[in-house]
Amino acid sequence: MKHPYRSLSLQKLDRGIRPARPKQQLPRRITTDDPALSVMTDLCQVTAVTTDLTTPLGKAVDLMVKRRVRILLVCDADDNILGVLTSRDIDGERAARIVAKAGCAREDLLVSDVMTLRPKLEVLMMEDVLGARVGDIVATLRQVGRQHALVLDIDPETDIPAIRGIFSLAEIGVRLGLTINPARQPTTYAELESAGMAI
Repeated sequence: MKHPYRSLSLQKLDRGIRPARPKQQLPRRITTDDPALSVMTDLCQVTAVTTDLTTPLGKAVDLMVKRRVRILLVCDADDNILGVLTSRDIDGERAARIVAKAGCAREDLLVSDVMTLRPKLEVLMMEDVLGARVGDIVATLRQVGRQHALVLDIDPETDIPAIRGIFSLAEIGVRLGLTINPARQPTTYAELESAGMAI
């Protein structure tokens, strides 16, 4: 015999409640021999943090801090990727050069002034990432002197390419318990460990 259904109690919604955001559940500690996917931010599980060309640079920085990311995808109104804005773009020489050259204040800069444009972006292919290890990603990022790598995948249902994931050297370092200087080149775990690297 089935039990009768019961109604649940309802509560008033308090002020200041926000919707939950997806969180990627990843193990805290990793090794360089773990699968690369274990450190990839999978955009099928976590919503990409995006901005547009006309966003003031200060607001973009606030968004990075609020969302705890170091890279924003810069998109147009149709969600097409126009480039990326990284913490390195903001803190690097580019912003200072533009301010000096244009004679404007840093607060006047927009995302479009300092972002890295799409034609300058290089991506990893998901098919290569599937067989890669964490150490391979570290070696790749260090070889090109970058903090981030985007991963391109082809949707099997639509055959349309899309950015599927993001690797962050800083995030990998935290998960490895290391500080990784992208300017130096050791690529084995022993070399990483002996270099005393931590991200």
